[in-house]
Amino acid sequence: MPKKIGIIGAGTAGLKLGLHLIGHGVAVKLFTDRRPEEYAGMRLLNTVAHHHVTVEREDALGVNHWPDAGYFGHHYYIGTPDPLQFYGDLASPSRAVDYRIYQPQLMNDFIERGGEIEYGQIAHEDLDRIADAFDLLVVCTGKGPFGQMFSHDAAYSPFDRPQRALCVGLFKGIRERETRAVTMYFAPGQGEMIEIPTLSFSGMVSALVIENHIGGDLEILAKTKYDDDPKAFIALLLEKLKKHYPTCYERIDVDAFDLANGPLDILQGGVTPTVRNSYATLPNGKIAVALGDVQAVVDPVLGQGANMASYAAIILGEEIVANDVLDERFMENFDARRRDRVLSATRWTNYMLSSLASLDPNLLQFIGAVSQNRDLADEFTENFNFPERQWDCFSSPERVQAWIEARTGAADNDAQTLVAAE
Repeated sequence: MPKKIGIIGAGTAGLKLGLHLIGHGVAVKLFTDRRPEEYAGMRLLNTVAHHHVTVEREDALGVNHWPDAGYFGHHYYIGTPDPLQFYGDLASPSRAVDYRIYQPQLMNDFIERGGEIEYGQIAHEDLDRIADAFDLLVVCTGKGPFGQMFSHDAAYSPFDRPQRALCVGLFKGIRERETRAVTMYFAPGQGEMIEIPTLSFSGMVSALVIENHIGGDLEILAKTKYDDDPKAFIALLLEKLKKHYPTCYERIDVDAFDLANGPLDILQGGVTPTVRNSYATLPNGKIAVALGDVQAVVDPVLGQGANMASYAAIILGEEIVANDVLDERFMENFDARRRDRVLSATRWTNYMLSSLASLDPNLLQFIGAVSQNRDLADEFTENFNFPERQWDCFSSPERVQAWIEARTGAADNDAQTLVAAE
């Protein structure tokens, strides 16, 4: 008997799962409260870097619509008393596209290929009715009651509040580097910032993901509203960039610097990193699967969230196609496949949130070594695609040391310079 899959939520996880299943002849229906044509007039959804493994999945799905928007590596700037700057290459280009462009395009791809979308709000009391119509219900949105269906996994949810006060926006007036690349800035004791070349409505612009330590000098950026006084906000932002992220400030045309497309291009707030259990059993005995941010939400400091969701969506799609019975054993097999990458991304991100705030000596040793060795920098950068490999390195001080020694032949004495500077 042909399978029928219901998907609640049309984010990147739900859409990629739906597109994969349609491509394999599985009947799919998406439920969302937002039509494709509504995205253009919305506030910025997020700033998302798709690592090249995610771009490759988009190639396989036939939804790689932006091949010329890629970037090629990461610059790193660490603002110690003696600032460190270094660069690492990616093996293939990664990419960032404004989700107000990306999401409706994939929705239209889904519709054109025969997918069905039902638009409107879904109440909790609708859940049983919807579930009865499908062999499996996949929940990709935490809105309303849906995230609450899945209990927290305390072992992987160490925080009960946001670890950073976020200010995220798309900006014009920042000169692009000669080689298009992400830049990751670290202001010890104050915050972090990711600058991402992003395709938006006005062409290539700069996404600034400004991660501000709670109680620090930069936290004001998350609390000062652009709409209250746009000129005052931009002046404040320029002041803080000049002080804490000078190599970014040096590339800014202060007269042109502003939100790229208008006042909807900014988000402020915080994210509480959370992992939820993978599934819930519904009253009708069928399974509801947690996917994407519903299952694991991470702070954006390492750009892992959408890539985790994309990976898990394709893995789930493969398991649905391969299995005739979608029961708890099916979920065990699916979980076993997605677990290492998703939980490694979660644990590595949480480690970095804590270690960057505390200036952990093991992290400082690692950064010092990588800054002095281009091969190490390339491997570290490429492994943003493979968070399980990063976590293999960072999960203990012994592993950090072993990673360095295995690639340099001995512990890098220059790493101690960074520690001493702190």
